[in-house]
Amino acid sequence: MFQKTLLAAALALTSASAFAAAETYTIDGTHTQANFTWNHFGFSNPSAGFDKIEGTIRFDADDVASSAVDVTIEIDSLNSHVPKLDTHLKSADFFDVEKYPTATFKSTKVEKGASAGTFKVTGDLTLHGVTRPVVLEATLNGIGEHPMKKVSAIGFDGHTTVKRSDFGMGAYVPNVSDEVRISLTTEATAAKSDAK
Repeated sequence: MFQKTLLAAALALTSASAFAAAETYTIDGTHTQANFTWNHFGFSNPSAGFDKIEGTIRFDADDVASSAVDVTIEIDSLNSHVPKLDTHLKSADFFDVEKYPTATFKSTKVEKGASAGTFKVTGDLTLHGVTRPVVLEATLNGIGEHPMKKVSAIGFDGHTTVKRSDFGMGAYVPNVSDEVRISLTTEATAAKSDAK
């Protein structure tokens, strides 16, 4: 496992040095997932995700602080694979999708992480009409030319933990956990005119 992580970091660094110039990438919604997991009565840890995610990633390997992330999620695209649960999560008890149809994340600061190829992305998460600062721990999976699209591409994994009560969604706490872990994976590509 350690060797695999070390190899991934080395590849990310090598690729990043080859594609060091600042570039803006558009998130590929077909290869991007945002999922969240919670604890249910201490017995299970269900998860759900969103199918419609769009936004941009600006990445500068030479000046990480100038990097930025801007993402919008359509809450109505929520999918837990349990139709009745989807309906409940979209209701006024939780996301209240009719009143708050989208969630957004806009970065305010990007820093290098503790190890190679990792980053701390601080930003404002707006959810259920409430905006709170969160810190996303991100790992660069790869950067380089997309083998099929022949344009610059980039990919990250990330995670953070939030308290849903901070966003006005505290129904059934503590039986249903207040803390929710958010995990994501994203792939993004640059415009053809920006291809390296």
